[in-house]
Amino acid sequence: MKYALNISGPQELLRMEWKDFQPAYQELIAQELNQDNLKTWLADWTTLSEWSDEFYNRLYVAVSTNTVDAEAEKRFEKYMSDFYPNWQAADQKMKEKFLASGLQVDGFEIARRNMQGEVDLYCEENLPLFVEEEKINSEHDKVIGAQTLTWQGQEKTARQMEVVLRETDRETRRQGWELLAERQLQDREAINDQWTRFMKLRQQVAANAKLPDYRTFRWRLYNRFDYTPDDCKAFHQAIEDVVVPAVGRVTECRKQALGIESARYYDLFVDPSNQPPLKPFADVKDMIKKTTAVFTHVHPKFGEYFNQMAEEGLLDLDNRKNKANGGYTTYFSHARRPLIFSNAVGIHDDVQTLLHEGGHSFHAYEAFQLTYFQQYCESNVPTEFAEVASMAMEYLTLPYISREFGGFYSETDAARARAEHIESDMRFWPYMAIVDAFQHWVYENPEEGSRPERCDAKWAELERRFRPEIDWSGYEDVMMTGWQRKDHIHNVPFYYVDYGLALLGAVQVWRNSLKDQHAAVEQYRHALALGGTASLPQLFRAAGAKLAFDKETLGEAVNLMEEQLIKNEQVYLNA
Repeated sequence: MKYALNISGPQELLRMEWKDFQPAYQELIAQELNQDNLKTWLADWTTLSEWSDEFYNRLYVAVSTNTVDAEAEKRFEKYMSDFYPNWQAADQKMKEKFLASGLQVDGFEIARRNMQGEVDLYCEENLPLFVEEEKINSEHDKVIGAQTLTWQGQEKTARQMEVVLRETDRETRRQGWELLAERQLQDREAINDQWTRFMKLRQQVAANAKLPDYRTFRWRLYNRFDYTPDDCKAFHQAIEDVVVPAVGRVTECRKQALGIESARYYDLFVDPSNQPPLKPFADVKDMIKKTTAVFTHVHPKFGEYFNQMAEEGLLDLDNRKNKANGGYTTYFSHARRPLIFSNAVGIHDDVQTLLHEGGHSFHAYEAFQLTYFQQYCESNVPTEFAEVASMAMEYLTLPYISREFGGFYSETDAARARAEHIESDMRFWPYMAIVDAFQHWVYENPEEGSRPERCDAKWAELERRFRPEIDWSGYEDVMMTGWQRKDHIHNVPFYYVDYGLALLGAVQVWRNSLKDQHAAVEQYRHALALGGTASLPQLFRAAGAKLAFDKETLGEAVNLMEEQLIKNEQVYLNA
C-alpha cells in the first residue's frame, strides 16, 4: 500500500486522528479488485481494521479504568465524534466493494454472510446517535462507579460490599446489604433520566434503519441468524418449568441449614453450613499466580497465554473507587493480545470471574491465529459461543482449584467452592430470564418501557415469576429497581440471553469432561480456534454441545448440577 500505516505502538496510536487513516482507506476503496490481488487487499483491510478497532478498545479501557480521568474521556469523546463515524462510513464502502466483487476466499463464508447483514443495516443517520449512546453509557458508568458508602469506618465500593453478604452473622449481612441498597436508591432518578434518553434514542435508531422496533435492529446487529425472539421466550418457559423448582429445592435446603424461615436476598451468598467466607487469595498478585497454575493444568498452552498477559500488564484486576463496574475482556487486535478488566475484592466470585474472562482471552488467542480480521473480530464470532468459551472454562478448571494443583483451596474448601459455583449458576438462569424477558417487554412496548415506573412494575412481576423463593417483603423498592443495577440492560441491550444459552452449552462441555477431561478440552480448544468461520450451531457442535432452548436438554443439565452440588456438599459437610 502506498499509504500503509506505520504505527510504532499504542502510544503513537492514541495520538492519531482520522486524517491519518483516511488516505489508506481511500486507496483500498479505489483499488480495482480481482482474484489475483484479493488476498493482499484483504490483508491490507485487516491491518487497517485491527488498528481502528484497537484504537477504540484502548480508549475504552482508559475511561473504564478511571471514570474521572478527564483527559481520557476527552480522547474517547473525540474518537467517537470524529474517528468512529468516518471509520464506519469507510468500512461500509469496503464491505460493499468486497460483496459487489463476488470474489471468494476460503473460510470467509460466515464473514460474507455477516457483512451482507451489516451493509443492509448500515444507516448514516444513526452514526451520531451511536455517539450519543456512548455518552449516556459513560454517564451511567460514572454514576455506578461513584457509588461508595462508609462501612465500619471505611469507604467501600458497591463491589466491596459483596464481601459482607458472605458474613456468617445474619444481622451483619442485613445491615450491610440495606446500607448498600439505600446508597444505590439515591441514584434512582439519575438512572431513570438516563433510561428515558436511552429509549428515545434507540427508538429513533430503529426508525432510521426502517425497522419495526429496536429489538429487530439489535437482532440484526448481533448477526443472530440461528434463533429468534420466540426461541428466547421458549427458553424462559423452560427455565420456569425446570430450573425454578430446582432452585426452590436448593433454597429449602439452605433455609434449613441456616435455620431461617424465609430467604432474603442477603441469605443467598453465605455458606449454608455457616462457615466463614472462602479466602482464595491474599492479593491480586497471589490470585494471578494461583490462576496461572490452574490454567496450566487445564492445558499448558492456556497457562502460557495467561502468564504472558500477566508479564505484559494485560490484567487490571483490583477493585477501586472510580473504576467502572463489572468485568470484561477486550482485544487489542493489531497487537494480537487480550486484556482482562475486573474488580477483585477477595471472594470466590473473583476467582470465577477471572476464570471466566480467561476463557474469553484464550478464545482470542486461538482465533488470532486466523488470517483475516473479519474471521476473528467480535462482530463475526457469535457472542453466544464466545460465552461458552468463558463459562466452559469455569467448569473445566473445577478439578484443579485445590492447592494440590497450585490452586486456591484445601480439598474441603475446594468442594465448597465447587458447590458455591454450581448453586450460583443454577440461580443465574432464573435471573437471566428476568433480565431477558424484561428487555423483550420493554422493546415490544416502547411507550410503557420508556416510563421508569412501568419498568419497576414489570421487573417486580418477573421477580415473582422467576425468583419466588426470595422474600422481598419490606424491600419492595429495592426489588423493583433491580433493572437499574444490571449494566447489560443499559449498555448492551439483549446481550444477556447469550450467557443463559452459553451456560447450557458449558454444562454440556463439563458433562463431557467428567467422562474424559483431556478429550473435552481438546474439543473445546478446537472450537475456539474456529473463531468466526462457523455458524453458531456448528460452533456448539465442535465443542461437544448443542444449541438448545428446550426443557429436556435444560433438565438434563440441571439434574447433573444438582447431583454434583450434593456430591460436593457431602465432601465439606462431612469433613
